[in-house]
Amino acid sequence: MRPAAQAQQRFEPAALQAARRLDERLRAEAAARGGRLPFDRFMELALYAPGLGYYTGGAHKLGRGGDFVTAPELTPLFGRTLAGQCREVLERLGGGDVLELGAGSGALAVDLLGELAANGPLPGRYLILELSAELRARQQARIAESLPLLAARVEWLDRLPERFTGLVLANEVLDAMPVHRFRIGPGGEPLELYVRPAAEGWAELADTPESRGLAAAIRALQAAGLAQEPGYESEINLRLAPWARVLAESVERGLVLLVDYGYPAAEYYRPDRRSGTLMCYSGHRAHSDPYALPGLQDITAHVDFTALARAGAEAGLALAGYTTQAHFLLGCGIDRLLAQAAAGPSALDDLTAARQLLLPTAMGERFRVLGLQKGVSGPWCGFSVRDLRERL
Repeated sequence: MRPAAQAQQRFEPAALQAARRLDERLRAEAAARGGRLPFDRFMELALYAPGLGYYTGGAHKLGRGGDFVTAPELTPLFGRTLAGQCREVLERLGGGDVLELGAGSGALAVDLLGELAANGPLPGRYLILELSAELRARQQARIAESLPLLAARVEWLDRLPERFTGLVLANEVLDAMPVHRFRIGPGGEPLELYVRPAAEGWAELADTPESRGLAAAIRALQAAGLAQEPGYESEINLRLAPWARVLAESVERGLVLLVDYGYPAAEYYRPDRRSGTLMCYSGHRAHSDPYALPGLQDITAHVDFTALARAGAEAGLALAGYTTQAHFLLGCGIDRLLAQAAAGPSALDDLTAARQLLLPTAMGERFRVLGLQKGVSGPWCGFSVRDLRERL
């Protein structure tokens, strides 16, 4: 069954009506642009169109009743372990705040703050930058219920603070940043993938790149021996550089931790990865059709960590480390937390969850952690077990 047909069966009439309104908006904008949209604009509207996009609408996204489960949703061990790196940052800075970008259900904030409340130091403030009104409401309710004595430390932002000192966290945020898609033409030339309305749904069209900087970025990959075969398709995130510049302007002193699934460039653009990394999630099912009812499914692309590190460096954020999630969590002391919980009533659940976080066949190898720093320097515990920056 096609993903769109599955969605028709799964979603309530109001959600389907919102998806139709989003489809109308997409078609209207395509018509205004000459009949087609660059893929990054299609993805941007599908995810973030005000009141209609996947992240800005009212659909339940996280957890068992949603479309996917993140590490903080899986187990409190994730946030409690990250508290170890947060503690080191705050102590080295002599205090500071925590800023979480895209806080999901609020699970990470609750677990991290709870651990720091027990084993200090607490941040002055826990700031959350959240674009989704629905997720912001869920975060506020969860924090108020779980941490009533700490809720006053938590503040929600609509934009990055002008001056920030402390730890910035972004867990599974960059994979939802809109990307450009491209194809290598029959003569090795770069082509941009566009989206145009079809009689039913949407169709793709490969043509000369019009998006600023895309052709040059593809040729840079080809100069490095990547993305060369005719018919090869993949993605490029041209928004990483401006995003890193804005972040660097905000951070005066601190460590930025970016946790996501992805690869260094040499792995991202391997010859056998001919169709890119684009994936969609709906009802805990993964598929590769981004045009199945826009607004009702997540659309993601893996992170190019080489490009991310380069964007950070160009913006004035020095590389602090790069490693797998498993190595990072071990460096932050997840083994000690498991040992402490071994005699507790949730020991078996904790062990099962830890296997999901750490095993290479689960999240341990697939997820990576990249650290960027400004005004402060390591070494940092999260990168102490194994730093893989030479692979970037």
